[in-house]
Amino acid sequence: MASTSEPATERPVRSDARRNRERVLAAAREAFTEVGPEVSLAEVARRAGVGQGTLYRHFPARADLLGAILVDGVATLCRRGAELAAAGPAGAALAGWLGLLLEHARVNQGLAGSYLSGGGLGERYPVTDCHEKIMGMAARLLADAQRTGAARADLTAVDLVQLIVGISLVTVRTQDSAQADRLLAVALDGVRVGMATGRP
Repeated sequence: MASTSEPATERPVRSDARRNRERVLAAAREAFTEVGPEVSLAEVARRAGVGQGTLYRHFPARADLLGAILVDGVATLCRRGAELAAAGPAGAALAGWLGLLLEHARVNQGLAGSYLSGGGLGERYPVTDCHEKIMGMAARLLADAQRTGAARADLTAVDLVQLIVGISLVTVRTQDSAQADRLLAVALDGVRVGMATGRP
């Protein structure tokens, strides 16, 4: 009889731990956005409504927390890309996802730098995996758009990702909140220029 009751007592613990982890991640994203990646972990714990011991059980070091946020953000970005691809049309899906990529790059630019400078190159949250996933989604959406004639044929996924990262770099500290959107619109005109001008 005792053995049958064990799963019932373990499940709430796992559920609570998962909720605490999600609360810490949500609080950290908010704190890093408002204050920057240098915000204290004590402040993150306070915002999450958990003790520092709980935070450190899930994320023993700052790099673990930064890495988890980056990995979670990339997973969400790629999931949205798949949803856009399924909804179509291909040109709109690519444009929509590039907008999401720009927002992701601008929000997480400081986090990525802090993660790497803090030695965030381990196996738990490898940056290379994040990069490969983004490149894979960019290649998929671009290929779909090229097949339907919605994107010029000479573009590569590397071109697109570097273009978006470039826009993020030059606009992340601007006082003009609309500049990133304007530059993205110009970039998207370039993506579609082959169809507009008749060039391949």
